[in-house]
Amino acid sequence: MKAILFWAVFLPVSLAAAQPNIVVILADDLGYGDVGVYGCKDVPTPHIDSIAKNGVRFTNGYADHPVCSPSRAGLLSGRYQQRFGFEHNSGPERFASPKFGVPRSVPILAEKLKGAGYATGMMGKWHIGFREGLRPHERGFDETYVFHSGARSFYPKSTRRNNAPLMRNGKPFKGETEYLTDAFGRESVAFIEKNKKGPFFLYLAFNAVHAPLEATEKYKQRFTDITNRKRKTYAGMLSAMDDAVGRVLAKLREHNLEKNTLIFFYSDNGGPTAQTTSRNDPLRGYKGQFFEGGIRIPFVVQWKRVLPEGKVYHEPVRGFDVHATALAAAGIETPKAEPMDGKNLILYLRGKEQGRPHKQLFWRAGR
Repeated sequence: MKAILFWAVFLPVSLAAAQPNIVVILADDLGYGDVGVYGCKDVPTPHIDSIAKNGVRFTNGYADHPVCSPSRAGLLSGRYQQRFGFEHNSGPERFASPKFGVPRSVPILAEKLKGAGYATGMMGKWHIGFREGLRPHERGFDETYVFHSGARSFYPKSTRRNNAPLMRNGKPFKGETEYLTDAFGRESVAFIEKNKKGPFFLYLAFNAVHAPLEATEKYKQRFTDITNRKRKTYAGMLSAMDDAVGRVLAKLREHNLEKNTLIFFYSDNGGPTAQTTSRNDPLRGYKGQFFEGGIRIPFVVQWKRVLPEGKVYHEPVRGFDVHATALAAAGIETPKAEPMDGKNLILYLRGKEQGRPHKQLFWRAGR
């Protein structure tokens, strides 16, 4: 109870009439050049693009790390993840350290928002803790439909070796029948419907477009002009994710929630170009590297009536800024004893603060 009350301190003035809903959509291994508004020509992404059209596109948006787990730890903690020793992917659960995860001593975004009265839900890939006390249903999320590891088949009935189980609210769930990207979109829409009176926090962490390369014929048939088999499958995966984003946006509009919902979309790291045919153009490097292609990613945000529409912002921003911005939007003050490395981007995007949000940014991976 003390931890919850500790974070439930409100700023005297909120930017919106009521606490906004907050939606954070995280793509997996999506390259800088994989989205229409970042130059992709062969795979339309109209729904992701619409967030940029209705809000802000960052040309220098960066992930917190060039691989999945530390990047997610940065987002959810709002801090440089190396501050609490989180510098690597875990590998498969059977090989992971029992301590792998964000320590309980580090409060994460869902815990803070829940303490401020938000309904909290997560759908998708967790990948920052396997053991008791470190899983999403134990870290502030009221509703979860997830898998805990770094990758799994997109087909729920796959017999692929070491396939991570799907978990609903902490318990194994074997009843899934849909392609996983569709399923995570479905569950997200249901969460919004259930909590439409708000405020709610939805963390939709797709495993698309991470390997394995798997897409249904429905999506691959959209790309009959792509002759490379890997690229066609990748295009189908990306198109499925864009459709799921579209369903989330449509549900918000259905209930007239879009105007008071802060929506972020970005990728956890750059694309692994050779493995999946992702594209980091025009950047050098790929996932796992500290070159720009490993950490500079598609990054867009909208909040109608608060943020400008169609703005292009060129100063460097980073994943942990999503955390700080969400707290500020919700009216939650950061305790002085637990300072954030992330910055409230609203002030910069509205012109209330000038200059760069960060004088410098750092990346590190331990040995």
